[in-house]
Amino acid sequence: MKIGSYDVRMIESGRFALDGGAMFGIVPKPLWDRRAPADDRNRVDLATRLLLLRGEDRVVLVDTGMGDDYSEKERDIYKIDQEHSSLARSLATEGLSPDDVTDVVLTHLHFDHAGGATRRTEDGDLVPAFERARYHVQRRNFDWARDPSERDRGSYLAENFDPLADAGCLELHDGPGEILPDIFAEVVDGHTFGQQVIRVSDDAATLLYCADLLPTAAHVPVPYVMGYDLQPLATVREKHELYARAIENDWILALEHDPTTAAIRIREGARGFEVAEIVTID
Repeated sequence: MKIGSYDVRMIESGRFALDGGAMFGIVPKPLWDRRAPADDRNRVDLATRLLLLRGEDRVVLVDTGMGDDYSEKERDIYKIDQEHSSLARSLATEGLSPDDVTDVVLTHLHFDHAGGATRRTEDGDLVPAFERARYHVQRRNFDWARDPSERDRGSYLAENFDPLADAGCLELHDGPGEILPDIFAEVVDGHTFGQQVIRVSDDAATLLYCADLLPTAAHVPVPYVMGYDLQPLATVREKHELYARAIENDWILALEHDPTTAAIRIREGARGFEVAEIVTID
């Protein structure tokens, strides 16, 4: 897919699973289980699907997935599967290496979005995984990640972002707007403070990488809000606001965590918002 000066691709960096009740909040299981079936441990399968943009003499990666620095216990808890895909293999399939990436845009610093932002050297040191890249994140999210609440402390792991600050490769942004040429941040605060969902537009098309505002197609109905969200009513408001723009302007919504569907268009039906079309990005 071509949008403006960018070639647009979606690549995967692995699969994992989280508790279905946490993923769908107050929605009863008989409703969400039809959309996202749970396994025998009540976990729903999830992807880590990343946005790859090439143009303007840049290679831009939006989010980095979970990384691979996990114990066997953690791999079992989260059902981490990197046999299916990995960031290194996906980049290689696109003819790229980590050194080709010029910019990494992190929607927020939760471990399943920023875990691949750093790597461990043979000496055990943590360094930026993309040594030639600048990393872009909202200042409010970085500040929150360094001092999170007890409720979300487990989602923010300092090893995923402190090495970026130490290496001097971190660009902190303040609010919505253009963060790279023709790449724009829309800032939303329902899931966590200072999450940036990423919009790429030209006169013909707009793609919005929804991150955890809309993690899967099963979350399209407005009340389907994750239990992880710090401000669920803010998420409800933000979904309404962005859905209105998406429908009016025929936006493509890219889904980071849906295991089967990379992107959709939505519409307002008789019973609320619904998927209008599944979009292939290639």
